[in-house]
Amino acid sequence: MNLLPKTHKEFSEKDYWNKFFKKRGNKAFEWYGEYLELCGHLHKYIKPKDAILITGCGNSSLSADLYDVGYTNITNIDVSEVVIRQMTTTNAARSSMKFLHMDALNMTFENDVFNVVLDKGTLDALMPDDSKETNERIEKYFAEIKRVLKLGGRFLCISLLQTHILNKLVKEFCDSSWMFRIVRCHEAEQKNSENGDGNTLPVFVVVATKFKELPKLIIEVCMAGEKMIRLDTPQELQDCVKSVQDTAFVTNGLAKTNLDEDDEVSLDLMQPGEETPRYTLYVVDQKRTQAANKYAVFIVPQGRESEWLFGTAAGRRQLQQSAKFSRLAVALLRRGHIYDSLDAVKEELAHSAKMLAPNGFTGQIPFLSVGSDVGRRVKVEEGSSKVSGDFVVEDVDVQGVSYRRLVFLDNQFLVQSEAKLKTVKKKNKIRTVIDFGHISTYHSFMCVGAQLCPAGRVAVLGLGGGSLCMFLKKCFDDLKVTAVDIDPAMLDLARKHFHLEVDDRLQVQIKDGLDFLKDEAKKGDHYEVVMFDMDSKERTLGLSCPPPHFLHDHALAHVTELLHNHGHFILNLVCRDVKLYESILNTLKRHFKHLATVKLYEEVNEIVFATNSNKPYNTEDLETAAKGLNARARQKNLVNIKCVDLKDFLQSLTIVS
Repeated sequence: MNLLPKTHKEFSEKDYWNKFFKKRGNKAFEWYGEYLELCGHLHKYIKPKDAILITGCGNSSLSADLYDVGYTNITNIDVSEVVIRQMTTTNAARSSMKFLHMDALNMTFENDVFNVVLDKGTLDALMPDDSKETNERIEKYFAEIKRVLKLGGRFLCISLLQTHILNKLVKEFCDSSWMFRIVRCHEAEQKNSENGDGNTLPVFVVVATKFKELPKLIIEVCMAGEKMIRLDTPQELQDCVKSVQDTAFVTNGLAKTNLDEDDEVSLDLMQPGEETPRYTLYVVDQKRTQAANKYAVFIVPQGRESEWLFGTAAGRRQLQQSAKFSRLAVALLRRGHIYDSLDAVKEELAHSAKMLAPNGFTGQIPFLSVGSDVGRRVKVEEGSSKVSGDFVVEDVDVQGVSYRRLVFLDNQFLVQSEAKLKTVKKKNKIRTVIDFGHISTYHSFMCVGAQLCPAGRVAVLGLGGGSLCMFLKKCFDDLKVTAVDIDPAMLDLARKHFHLEVDDRLQVQIKDGLDFLKDEAKKGDHYEVVMFDMDSKERTLGLSCPPPHFLHDHALAHVTELLHNHGHFILNLVCRDVKLYESILNTLKRHFKHLATVKLYEEVNEIVFATNSNKPYNTEDLETAAKGLNARARQKNLVNIKCVDLKDFLQSLTIVS
């Protein structure tokens, strides 16, 4: 099954067509296919006994090929007397086929005489632009076609469908008198590709069927596979065609050149009739001198798309370099779909993979993956909140381990919260429960800050699924946790699906975090630790965590007021903008005497420790705190060995000030 691609990037339409026509030159007929490429479509809409009119026949062999397989009632017209004489002589043996010198804009036929009017590239030639004169000419052409077609007759137009041409077709034929259909002709595109011309643009077959009057507008499209899709509006049809053309422009460029090494192209692959992507493909290149092989496709199993290696541009670059291919297409399996097997995924991706192959690549495309299956992703709940937007809670399997995840769909390759699932036996019944000892790596690093002050009060801004808060509660008997979240839906999800336990040792305030900081400071309350673990909805700044206003002076001033003299501010920072990152550190230095950072290996998160204590951070104290946290977690039976990887922690640790 072919999948309909949709590019993430928009391209200049003017450049798109200028490059194409410059390459095409005067060899227009080659781009529309000949009988062998078109017959599969033509035979669906033309009956052997039909009276067929071919407008602008030129010297094409299409009518002769149709005649030879039984379509003998064919009339060809062209404005060129020379062509008509040549074709009459060439086809003398085909006695019942006619070649007439006639202008398609002013035909002399009677009304309602043809079952089919066939146009192969004639409309494209007649309509090179959208000028007033051109439009008037095309209106005469369409009026003549409508006049000579019988009721129930079909106008078949083979075209590249430039936007102004498609707009004109839609205006003329998308009404209650016509059933309008557009089908993509992959066979013609394949033939052009084999010819090595370098520009394989989509070829379309337009089918407009004449009716007296239909009860409703009928618009259909088939851009991939065999399934015809019914659309509601002409705009949907135009968007569909434009998407295919944009993608072709991308793939043409990929076939001829390599991407810059710090760039990648992404495409969504849509199953016909579906509104959500089935796959997202990322294409990355490297210099061929560095690669042992030319091209491969890497399939990422469900549930692993959020991992750094697959879910970030830097990770995909490293994956490509490790695989040693000059071009690698990384395929992510999108949620909301069912995938039967790895072999089934390979079969679905085969056509799109071929489209993305570099120029000169021949042979079978290698498909790579991790493991032998497509993974498992089971939806537990989906919904929408006014604050966080659409979300999904899902269970996934990763390397034999089950996890429950909360994902916000506006950034669906980022896991908002994750909890490990485990089975327990109670009263001879097996139950699935949350493993509170499992926390993410960056959460474990944040908890080192709690170990520096293992008694007292800790405020956690950003609840999510509550994994961090529950670990703190289970691990530290003498800590009282106050979680703050602006979204009441998060509290409901945390209780329902992540088994959050709210009591006197873990309280949740549904409140704007800025208001919480201001109000607590005004009351004179103090905390041993304040943690920021919030994502930002404003990602255009290059700052994903926390929201930017939480790093402004007034917010940080409130944090310093809340903290005891020996207290610690722990920040989960995700910032991809170098200048912004430097600015954030400088702002933190204005409010805190001492800073230390821990950058997660192969992750985007960086944990910042900040304090105004008289004792600065040093490696020995932080190492002791990490060891102490591991010992405490073991004592509480939360982990078997460790929750903090001491080696990773110390290697990533930087004492800033």
